Amino acid sequence: MQLQPGHLTLAQLRVIADGTEPLALTDWSALDASAALVAAAAAGDAPVYGVNTGFGKLASTRIAKDQLAALQLNLIRSHSVGVGAPMSPPVVRLMLATKAASLARGYSGVRREVVQSLLDAFNAGFVPYIPAQGSVGASGDLAPLSHMTLALMGEGEALVDGQRRPALAELQRLGLRPLTLAAKEGLALINGTQASTALALHALLRFDTLFATALAAGAMTLDAARGSDGPFDPRIHAVRGQPGQIETAAVYRELLAGSEIRQSHKEGDERVQDPYCLRCQPQVMGACLDQARHTAEVLVREANAVTDNPLVFDDCMDADAGPPQGGEPPRGAAPQGRGGLVSGGNFHAEPVALAADGLALAIAEVGAIAERRIAMLIDPGISRLPPFLTADAGLHSGFMIAHVTAAALASENKSLAHPASVDSLPTSANQEDHVSMATFAARRLHAMIDNTAHIVAIELLAAAQGIDFLRPLRSSAPVEALYERLRQDCASYPVDHYLAPDIERAAALVQGGALQAPGAPRLA
Repeated sequence: MQLQPGHLTLAQLRVIADGTEPLALTDWSALDASAALVAAAAAGDAPVYGVNTGFGKLASTRIAKDQLAALQLNLIRSHSVGVGAPMSPPVVRLMLATKAASLARGYSGVRREVVQSLLDAFNAGFVPYIPAQGSVGASGDLAPLSHMTLALMGEGEALVDGQRRPALAELQRLGLRPLTLAAKEGLALINGTQASTALALHALLRFDTLFATALAAGAMTLDAARGSDGPFDPRIHAVRGQPGQIETAAVYRELLAGSEIRQSHKEGDERVQDPYCLRCQPQVMGACLDQARHTAEVLVREANAVTDNPLVFDDCMDADAGPPQGGEPPRGAAPQGRGGLVSGGNFHAEPVALAADGLALAIAEVGAIAERRIAMLIDPGISRLPPFLTADAGLHSGFMIAHVTAAALASENKSLAHPASVDSLPTSANQEDHVSMATFAARRLHAMIDNTAHIVAIELLAAAQGIDFLRPLRSSAPVEALYERLRQDCASYPVDHYLAPDIERAAALVQGGALQAPGAPRLA
């Protein structure tokens, strides 16, 4: 796949995360021009942040010219301080690719060798070992990106078949040369939002599959509970005008069309209105879809963004706004020939933090309404099915405790959904006095998706059990196809048996996309 810096799409980012295609860059001109400007700044006498000064609170400390390479090396070594479990290979692949794309736009002043090293690592399947904890999402994702860079330099560690291995040995095994850094290049590699963005993007891609499966689960539950498809009437949703609601209502109509179960109770049903967990599915799931699509827009922009500091501009010109008024260079710029380096704050990951917090709410709500549908199914007073979906309640407990598990996971999601972006702890001796916490905001999404996948898995098992009680009536063709796929891996539950393995198998089907609703709306 040709890497087009500034023009990556969500579909391309999905391919990058999967690692199914090699990456190539054909236009290097912007890189060469900005690298020449940094080289001139390094050779000059004017102080330029990140080139011949210290970092953060030490920005006023000048560094001798013969120590500039050591400055970058020490930066990477000292900033590789992450802790916790490693980032997954899909996240690391997104980090490598989006960092390469960002640097290739030519505003960071790195040599083409740096970008080529990132691409070579990606194409060879080299996965740096990157601890997931230790970034506050401002001044860049410093610790995780430092671990990435240290591995490329052959000093850190790699992730090989799930195990930590010395990076140098893995580079040599793959035929890759360790990266060496010139002036500013260490800072350019770690000063950015690629770690938090990659974590959030991977969660978004996982949510896309989960959402489509949750729609299917909701339709199966509605039929199992002999609910009405009247609330999915297109006129209801058209007069409100919310796009996600309109789209999801259409999916429910398609999923339930032709159901014998629905036809069996259209006339003479004493229940005037279904509970909200059935009736309001388009309103809730549609809002979650709209929220996720907004998150996708923000994250795709960020994946294409330049988030380094300082940035290299020709003639000290802003990328869009032109030269500063009065012709004076902006504060923090150090003109060198026809160009200059301008200090700013694009490394601040607030857009990612807020987008991730919004996605967290959507994930939590998908799980919350699914848990309510499970609770409804096991309650005979509402579902009109046997208690706890077992024919001999008392001797058998049925889905009683499976629902407890779903409730525990839904409650956990509510705590995890608390916005991370509202917190800030000053760092670097108060030089970096407001931070985004975007990396945690994105990282916690994966735990929430795992939780919600298990909730939806339990709902699917419970809904299938409910349909079993309605035989010989059959549901719609789409729901019956989903039922049959589920039953290939998870048997019916007429009497109590060891249910945890069934839940795990169903959750694997959910996360793998085997039970998605046909025609479900996508994020892009």
